[in-house]
Amino acid sequence: MFVDTATLQVAAGKGGNGIISWRREKYIPKGGPAGGDGGNGGSIILEADPQIPSLEHLRNLAIIKAENGAPGGPNNRTGKNGKDCVIKMPLGTLVKDVRTKKVLFDFTQEGQTLKLCQGGKGGKGNSRFKTSTHQAPYVCTEGTKGESCEVEFELKLIADIGLVGMPNAGKSTLISKLAYLAVKIAPYPFTTLRPNLGILRVDDGRKLLIADIPGLIENASQNKGLGMAFLKHVERTSTLIFMIELAPFQDRDPLAELLMLRRELAAYNPALLDKPFLVALNKIDQEEVLDLIANFRAAYPFDPATLFEISAKEEIHLDRLKTAIAAMVPA
Repeated sequence: MFVDTATLQVAAGKGGNGIISWRREKYIPKGGPAGGDGGNGGSIILEADPQIPSLEHLRNLAIIKAENGAPGGPNNRTGKNGKDCVIKMPLGTLVKDVRTKKVLFDFTQEGQTLKLCQGGKGGKGNSRFKTSTHQAPYVCTEGTKGESCEVEFELKLIADIGLVGMPNAGKSTLISKLAYLAVKIAPYPFTTLRPNLGILRVDDGRKLLIADIPGLIENASQNKGLGMAFLKHVERTSTLIFMIELAPFQDRDPLAELLMLRRELAAYNPALLDKPFLVALNKIDQEEVLDLIANFRAAYPFDPATLFEISAKEEIHLDRLKTAIAAMVPA
């Protein structure tokens, strides 16, 4: 299951208590204080891991606590520190304060870490309070509580290429051919219910990450269909590919669909229209599409070099599209 939001209550461990203890050894009169300090509590640490695809591992969790520190021991033995709790985060995760919605951190690179909650400090044993004038202190301190907070995690995929299109435009078929990815493909709307991620290997040796989001319908930016939940996953892509289905036997206008998709992206985030893009006219293997292609090209308001006629299913002209993608995505 692909999960891109999660809310957690997290708490660092409490520090162990210091203790009161005395040296009681044969032939050593008045041995003095020997109470050890408590160990420090474990901290809550977040770490970016590219092998984690989503927030699914946090879906059924409500509270995560780190280990408490152990109390001190006799003979000035310090208690064991509590283990840190390390929570793996997929790349692209935003960490937000639940109350203020302020972004606390943005995981964009492998290995980034954030100490979200500091563990409590261990208390002091009575040997810490011995002075020249106070040889037998009967006092110790408790460990302090660890920090705690409630946070919200929101995943926004970091991909090189984002596939955008209406339901059944052929996005899943395209990513399966370009990235050799096994995805669900069926002749009915909203086959894709979660983003698909694949790797496109290009001739210069680069590996480009492709994100295929569920199909958009008109007013997707107003939470119709599945679009609102997944539009955020194209915000971080460097290049967009608009997939437009050629449907000669349906009362549909391919150019109107392209302009509608751009309107929905602009309504969600106007900056999305500033990204470089390509347009793939899909399903040219069907009969009677020549007129649709000619009409589309004649009215196409953008650079003709951004327009490609393909058949994802039959793998027609996919090499041309792949070359154009490699040239457009920055190294």
